[in-house]
Amino acid sequence: MARKNVLLLVADDLGKQLGCYGCPYIKTPNIDKLAAEGVRFDYAFASTASCSGSRSTIYTGMHTHQNGQYGLQSGKHHFMTFDHVDTGPAILSRHGYLTGIVGKIHVGPDAVYPWEFKAESLSRDVFWSADRAAEVFEASKEDGRPFWLTVGYHDPHRDRTRGGFGNDEEFDETIEKVKYLPEDMTIPEFLSDTPGVRQELASYAEAISRLDQGVGRILKKLDESGLADSTLVIFISDNGPPFLNSKTTLFDAGTRLPLIIKHPDLPPSVNQNLVSYVDVLPTILEWTLGPEFDKLKNERAGLSFLPVLGATEELPEWDHVFGSHTFHESTNYWPTRYIRTRRYKYHRNIAWRLDFPFANDIYGSLTWEDIRNADTEPKMIGQRPLKEYFFRPPEQLFDLDNDPAEVKDLAKNPEYATVLEDLRTRLEDWQRRTNDPWLYRDGISILLNKHHLDAGLAVPDTWDLDVEKPGTKDNTKMYNNKPFGVRGPRS
Repeated sequence: MARKNVLLLVADDLGKQLGCYGCPYIKTPNIDKLAAEGVRFDYAFASTASCSGSRSTIYTGMHTHQNGQYGLQSGKHHFMTFDHVDTGPAILSRHGYLTGIVGKIHVGPDAVYPWEFKAESLSRDVFWSADRAAEVFEASKEDGRPFWLTVGYHDPHRDRTRGGFGNDEEFDETIEKVKYLPEDMTIPEFLSDTPGVRQELASYAEAISRLDQGVGRILKKLDESGLADSTLVIFISDNGPPFLNSKTTLFDAGTRLPLIIKHPDLPPSVNQNLVSYVDVLPTILEWTLGPEFDKLKNERAGLSFLPVLGATEELPEWDHVFGSHTFHESTNYWPTRYIRTRRYKYHRNIAWRLDFPFANDIYGSLTWEDIRNADTEPKMIGQRPLKEYFFRPPEQLFDLDNDPAEVKDLAKNPEYATVLEDLRTRLEDWQRRTNDPWLYRDGISILLNKHHLDAGLAVPDTWDLDVEKPGTKDNTKMYNNKPFGVRGPRS
């Protein structure tokens, strides 16, 4: 086959805090150069804002409620992708590719993700990662097989201290320690301006600059290998910054993320279409396999954006994305789904009766310490009252043109009733298409009770069980039993 390689670079907990995305103070010259030479997406969205889950969507083209990677793979959490899921490394291995991964893996089991070359590590030594990548480049040249290599960086994830980001760990002495001052930080709209926030943002910025140096080194190694002209380079992050209002939430701060792609044959551009992380694997497969891509068994929700990669206009078929979050850690159960159009964002908060849970790194942060002890009332997280962060209604609607921070809920505003109904209907249709067990009626899963409905069971057409009026024999509206798994509009 004609050589068509893939280099996928995955940052850890990186939002759009990059020079090429308008961040005024963090030095990221190498990523900025990649963006200047490639296609920069302004509207790229993770399906979920949690590390393992998000990586699984990239490698499978499926949302987490489809692929089974409901939450973190590591430690006591141990969520795993379903055994039957056909992942990117498995598919390309069968098609003669050298598949490899360096650094953070964070998905499982191994049999479902059969990378041939594995150098797993949580090292912050980004030059070590580049050296391991160079080994894959050379191996690919020697045996003639094209490669798909993923490099999973650990930066700029928090470390296990209260406010650190790994900047005191050991790594190659030639990596520059780019220092930032708390007073020079620009506070993003999703955070409050406190000393702890500023201190953590300065440390976070240093980790991002180290990541940037790693990207520069690995792209240099790719050029030196002579394979750059046949390699699709993808730079992406798994979820937004590890702060309140971002990571583990489906607000844009947690899901609207960097996506930069350098295609050897396309000029630089900025793509304004809405793409999802479930679209990444189909794009990789179309790039690598060409016409063979159409012959693959397709349970994926995503759609290849390779044909529109270089588009500079807004295309009507790329005007929305969906998202799906269920767990972060095993103790962080808070299932929610979203649909995001160019203007509106609709959240369906399935377990809305629960308070929103803390990820342990965020709970231990200086940011949370400052917010909970603030002298002001009400206490705020950025523009959002603290109470509204922890306690959310069953559905929320935001007009992003006028409210990009998603703080003014319009779900009960009669002026937006038509928009609300349209997005609610589209989201539930998508849940049925993707066999989502968390499409609920009367407090139970419709999918898991589908055999009862097919046998004639009538279920009230309400999301939650009304314990005050649980009866079904009065004039109770019943759920319309619709089919699941039917292919439809882009998922």
